[in-house]
Amino acid sequence: MVPNAEPAADISLAPNKTGGARLAALDWMRGIVMLLMAVDHSSGEFNAGRLITDSAMFYKPHTPLPLLQFMTRWITHLCAPTFVFLAGASLALSLGRLVERGESAAAIDRHLLTRGVIIVALEIVPSYFWMPHGKFLFQVLYAIGTAYLFMIPLRRLPVSVLIAIAASVLVFGEAVIGLAGWGPPDKTPLLATLLLAAGPRGPVIVAYPTLPWLAIMLLGWGFGHALRRRPPADRLRPREFASWGIALIAIFLAVRGANSYGNMKLLREDGSLVQWLHVSKYPPSLTFVALELGIMALLLALLAMRARAAHKAAHLSNNPLIVFGQTPMFFYLLHIPLLALLAYELGLEHKLGPGSAYGFAALAALLLFPLCIWYRRYKAAHPTGLVRYF
Repeated sequence: MVPNAEPAADISLAPNKTGGARLAALDWMRGIVMLLMAVDHSSGEFNAGRLITDSAMFYKPHTPLPLLQFMTRWITHLCAPTFVFLAGASLALSLGRLVERGESAAAIDRHLLTRGVIIVALEIVPSYFWMPHGKFLFQVLYAIGTAYLFMIPLRRLPVSVLIAIAASVLVFGEAVIGLAGWGPPDKTPLLATLLLAAGPRGPVIVAYPTLPWLAIMLLGWGFGHALRRRPPADRLRPREFASWGIALIAIFLAVRGANSYGNMKLLREDGSLVQWLHVSKYPPSLTFVALELGIMALLLALLAMRARAAHKAAHLSNNPLIVFGQTPMFFYLLHIPLLALLAYELGLEHKLGPGSAYGFAALAALLLFPLCIWYRRYKAAHPTGLVRYF
């Protein structure tokens, strides 16, 4: 459900003699989750039995979780953590180049401020199509935009300190939420809702509170700095990704197995696969973050190995995964109204089965593919235009 707000060149580092194709793996990764995101949003428009039970706020104990409906929702959990992580990596790369070009700290701060405010303001698009009049949904754009605002002071701290802050937020966030009084909407403090605990506050529903997602962005920031220190031919290391993935999955298994702290009160009810995977996204629990970033790392290991054999200009190709991975904000802002209008005009809003989620997501991707190719060219031709903020 999340677009990366960085330009394509930030993550693929543009063509080079040895390393460009290797970093195409990151574009492929982003392209995969863009399509998964479209499945989730297509399900929200067409699928009568769509499940949204990934929070203690939504789930009533012992509610049936049909496998196909559950998995149609669960596979899309990968989207937001992956995009926010890669947004942090891309931010480290792009700001590093600005520093190398001699940009002042004040100019970089203004860039982050402008970008953050614009991205938060763009929440009006999904809110217009998904919410009743006068209601606003603060979700992934709010999380990314406000995280950029936090990065204005945080980017000045050592990477090791930022990684420690990220780990502390993810490990101790549940305890802090409890101390802050997470509960009924009228009882949870406003600041806690905006920063830590998802929930409604008057006309606003905060689905993605800032701090947990900022923590994921900080992990990506650390990864981006590691990339900058490496020679182009050795930036993405499959074994390193695999090690991270295995370690994170092990954390997930340990915490989910203990079935206590770390699950944001969304506990296993039995030992079934569905219950093991039924983790809290709103707000993100430690088990959710460890599982999704673990899966992301394992997939990146496979994609990095695939990139070894890729042509050095793979990141400039018209492969759909590359194209969608390099135009995520554009795709995000167009596919939501496209799916909503299709469902309305066809009279199929919430009337079909889970298969419709995949079929209409594929249709949206097919229709938007040529537009995304055009937008990628336009953005490359206007590097200093307004589009640099998207």
